[in-house]
Amino acid sequence: MRIHVDPAVCEGHGECVAVAPEFFDLGDDDGAVHVIGQPSEDDESKARGAASVCPVGAITLLSQAPAPS
Repeated sequence: MRIHVDPAVCEGHGECVAVAPEFFDLGDDDGAVHVIGQPSEDDESKARGAASVCPVGAITLLSQAPAPS
């Protein structure tokens, strides 16, 4: 899973930062949230929780395709 924040949608409420500070940070220069880490399989539920509290729906969780064998 990969986290993506749409900067055109994000209003910098910071709810995701409160839920998962290891993945998100509020940028000082633009006021938008920035992704600072990606979840391991064990942390995917935390990333989902952070995405679910975003009041404007700026966070998208992308599934990663398995590496070709």
